[in-house]
Order: sequence, then structure tokens, then C-alpha cells
Amino acid sequence: MANQLFIAVTFIGFLALITFVGIYSASRKQNTTADYLLASRGVNPWLTALSAMSTGQSGLLFLGQVGFSYKIGISSIWLVIGWAIGDYLAWWFFFKRLREVSEETSSDTVSALLAYNTSGRRWISIVSGVIIIAFLGSYAASQLVAGSKTLNVVFGWDYYLGSVLGAIIVVIYCFSGGVRAEIWTDAAQGIIMIGSLLLLLIVAVINCGGLGELWTKLAAIDPQLVSFSPTNLPLGFVPFFVGWIVAGFGVVGQPHILTRAMAIDSPNSINRALNIKTICGLVNSFSALAIGLAARVLLPELMTGGDPELALLYLAEKLLPSIFVGLMLAGVFAAILSTADSQILCCSAALTQDIFPNFANSYKLVKLGTLTVAIIVLNIALAGDKNVFLLVIFSWSALASGLGPLLMLRTWKFPVNASVAILMMSVGIVAAISWSLVFKLSSVVSEVLPGIAAGFLVYLVARIFRQTAQKHREEG
Repeated sequence: MANQLFIAVTFIGFLALITFVGIYSASRKQNTTADYLLASRGVNPWLTALSAMSTGQSGLLFLGQVGFSYKIGISSIWLVIGWAIGDYLAWWFFFKRLREVSEETSSDTVSALLAYNTSGRRWISIVSGVIIIAFLGSYAASQLVAGSKTLNVVFGWDYYLGSVLGAIIVVIYCFSGGVRAEIWTDAAQGIIMIGSLLLLLIVAVINCGGLGELWTKLAAIDPQLVSFSPTNLPLGFVPFFVGWIVAGFGVVGQPHILTRAMAIDSPNSINRALNIKTICGLVNSFSALAIGLAARVLLPELMTGGDPELALLYLAEKLLPSIFVGLMLAGVFAAILSTADSQILCCSAALTQDIFPNFANSYKLVKLGTLTVAIIVLNIALAGDKNVFLLVIFSWSALASGLGPLLMLRTWKFPVNASVAILMMSVGIVAAISWSLVFKLSSVVSEVLPGIAAGFLVYLVARIFRQTAQKHREEG
């Protein structure tokens, strides 16, 4: 009982700190929708980097990635490396242009950028807004599910309590300062994430007898756990690895991360933020991977009678003093909230700026939109699947396939009319979902690759058709 009390006090203390940071950020806010949605485009690169990192990694890192490496071993490193390469390339090639073009066009949301200077723009805004709410809302729900899992393990709470608590905290600091509050709290959460992961990693490796002994024990359990070659790859390693690079590149379709680039203080700060984010993100990812491997040695029973996605939490309870278990719990919850808040605010922006633009200039109605979206997301979390890894990958893939190709074209100012834009979004999502659920080929190559390829194929076919038609008119 005393241990539970210490854990609870530490956990509540860190949550109170994070919430205070979000509320304090309100002292810098302006009561305008532009400030609520993009912090007046004045965020420094350090805050942008830490916010983008914590927003992108979320419950997938602490639960999904740890559980994945627990099950398949060191070969999960290719997911980390491939994803990091794809993410880096996307930021390098597109995010500086994204910052420039979004300011040139006064676009405060992703949908507004997709639709600018196009006849039929309302339809692009509506369709992209619906996509964002549907899939980013599901993504946010997966974070609340991760929060429920976390609190269920440590405190034995019913699943719905963690989701409700997460939703309440998110609404509090979103109301306080909008995206500025998100970015400030994300930065604080990012620091807690790094510290908590490194702490558990060091303690876990020591308890395994060191890195060498950890490797030896893994090999004794199953030689495949220490093999860098993934198994069951129908087309071999290269398509598998390229698929994960493209999956990481799919960040170009994630509104909750794109808004970080749109809010940074200058296009010239993008590369600095990218380098900071990449270094911190890799530290977290490799730490989570190694923790999953250590858990396989120290908690072998999870493979047959438990949930490997909870390995990090069980390991923390087993190895750390109560006060540090509270820190670890706060780190997990911080990662979850840093993503959920961003996604809920992006869905709110899609609802109030893009689908119902009559609400766009009302600060109070925008806040009401945030509350509405939070309630919808909470209900999805209470009714949805409990597998965090699959929920995140599914939502990420749909957004990357639906919004990514069109965003890349708009960023580089290629002409796209409304009908082609809507067809690109629709076909991309259908291709990704079909690849995963109908053809069940995700183990061959990530569904983001065929999804993005399908979107670009629609554009190329439409362009060829238009050029051919124009040529015939000229000849006639």
C-alpha cells in the first residue's frame, strides 16, 4: 500500500508539473485563432524539436515498440532505423518549404494549405478535414488506450478511468493556451521521456549482468532474438526495409507533426530543429528497443501469459524504487498526452476551420470544437481495439497515404484541381487499407508505400490525360 502511495504521489506530482507548464504558457498567448492554432508562428527550434519528437513517439514508443522488440528481438532495429531515415528525409526535403508556403498563403491548418488557390477548394477542405478527424481521431484514441493500459498495470484501475483522466488533462491545457500550451508541455514531456527511458535502461541492463550477458541470455532463449535478419519476409529484406523508410517518410501526412513545422519561428530554423529532434528521438528509440530485449530476459512469462506491450511497466515495477516507478509512469503518460493533445487540437482545427469555416474567427467556438473532438476521441478509445501498436500503424498509414502525396505537391506548388485532389486522397487511403486488411501484405512491405504510390499514380494519370486532351484541342 505504501508503495502504491509513493508511486501515486510521484506520478501526480509530474502530471501537475506538466499541467502547470501548459497553464503558464497562457501568459504568452494572444486571444486569436491564429495564436491558438499556430502560436503566431513564433516557436523556437529547441521547443519545436522536443515537441515534434514527443508528439511523434507517443505510446507507440513506450508500449508498442518495447513490446515489438520483446517479441521479435534485435531485428526490430530495422524498424527504428528505417523509420528514422524516412522521417529525416521528409523533414529535409519538405518541411522548410511547408513553413514558407503556409505563411505565404496564410494557411493555419493543413487542410487550408491543401486547398489554397484552387477552384473547388471547399470540397478539398471538407474531404481532408473529414479524413483528419476520422483517422487522427482514431490515432488520438489509441493514445488514450495506452494511458488506460498504463494505469491499469500500476494501479489496477478500470480501463475507462485512464482514458477519461487523459482526456481531461488534455482539454485543460488545450483550453489554456492552444498549440503554444501543447508545444511547451510537449517539451517538458520530452525531457521526462528521455530521462525515464535512460534510467530504466541502465537498471535493466545491470540486472541482466551487463550487455554481454544480456546478449548471451537472449541467444539461449531463442537464437533468432539476437539475429539481425528478420524472419518470414516473403520478398526478402530490401522491400521490408524500404517499406519502413517510406512509413517514416509518411510524416508528411501527419497534421499533428506538420503543425510543429508550420509554427516554428523561421524556415531557416527547420534544419536545426530536425537535428535536435533526430538525436533525441534515436536515443529514445534505441533505449526502448533495448528495454524490450532486457524484459524478454527478466520477464519471460509475458510471452505466454501476459501482454508484451506492458513489458516496460512491469519491468519498472520490478526493478525501480517506488518514486522512480512514478517517474516512469509519468514518462509513459507524458508521451501519451503529448501526442493526444496535438491530435485533438488538429481535429478541432479541421472541424472549426475547414469543415465549418463560419466558426473560424470565433475563439470561443474553436475552444468548443476542441471539447467536442475530445469527447468523440474519448468514446472511440472506450469502444476501440486495445492493441496500441496496430491502432497507431493503421492510423499513421491512412493519413500518410491520404494527405501525404497531395501535401508534397502543394508544398512545391504543382497545380492540382479539386477533383484530382479528392481522388488522390481517396485512392491513397483505399490502397493502404486494402494492402493491409484485404490483401494482408503489410508483412511484405508497409502499406504506406502502395498508399503513397497510388496517390501519385492518380496525379500522373490525370496529368497525362489533361496534356493529351489539350494536345487534341490544339490540333483540332
